[in-house]
Amino acid sequence: MNTDRTRPAGRRDRTRPGTVPTRRTPHRPRPPLRPHQWFAERLLAVLSGQRPVHWMLGHTIGEAYDQLAELAPASPLGVGCRRPVVRACHGTQPATGVVEAFASIATGERVRAMAFRLEQGPDLRWRCAAVDLGGERLPAVR
Repeated sequence: MNTDRTRPAGRRDRTRPGTVPTRRTPHRPRPPLRPHQWFAERLLAVLSGQRPVHWMLGHTIGEAYDQLAELAPASPLGVGCRRPVVRACHGTQPATGVVEAFASIATGERVRAMAFRLEQGPDLRWRCAAVDLGGERLPAVR
């Protein structure tokens, strides 16, 4: 079909009336997550009830696993029908092999804070050493 004969006079584009031209955007690969961002996503999955606590078993040290085991049954970040998301996550490195991070977690209109500490082991793997949610005091683990 020759569009030159069917196109109204003065019209220069090649699209048909009523169609939306496709927008070509370059696909840029997502940069890899930094350790604190990766852990924020994993901790959120456990604390919202999307994953079981033992999913973090090899990624925790010290009391962090016990803290997660205490918090997870209540799914403190999984309230309501909306899925929580990590809104922002930032970390600082107070010493070599240590990252102290905080994340804001949004569930609909509600925003909660989550803080955690990562420590790098001799095998160069990062592991979570402590977790705290929005100022709530965690019960002492015995």
